[in-house]
Amino acid sequence: MVSVRDVPSQVLIGVLAEQMKALPGMQEPEWAKFVKTGSHAERTPHESDWWFTRAASLMRKLYLHGPVGQGDLRRAYGGSKALAYFPKHHRDAGGSNIRKILKQLEQAELVGKTPKGRILTSKGVAMLDKLSKEVFAKVAEADKSMSRYG
Repeated sequence: MVSVRDVPSQVLIGVLAEQMKALPGMQEPEWAKFVKTGSHAERTPHESDWWFTRAASLMRKLYLHGPVGQGDLRRAYGGSKALAYFPKHHRDAGGSNIRKILKQLEQAELVGKTPKGRILTSKGVAMLDKLSKEVFAKVAEADKSMSRYG
């Protein structure tokens, strides 16, 4: 059985982001083109479809790390900020985009709430398992030595 842990994360997130664009509840808000992802970022994201990439990455994090709260996700997506000649300090990511993506995933019934945080529903787990199996088949086809792990 192939799981999310067995496939390269960048490939899986890219494929999942393309599927996210087709979901009816997932849509990028108008302000997403102009907003930074946090106070640590100097500019807006370079990718035009960063919203769907972030949604795919959030789903992968929820799959791997179980119930996760928004504060944990803000910390994970944050980064360091240079403060003049002082040492760099960590800054959390912006919470608005994470919160809105999680709400869209909840409306699509891929994510659910628990008292300890957000988790993937059975529909979300099945979606990621299916995609990871497809991605692993493509990776194993390109690299024959990987086929023994599947």
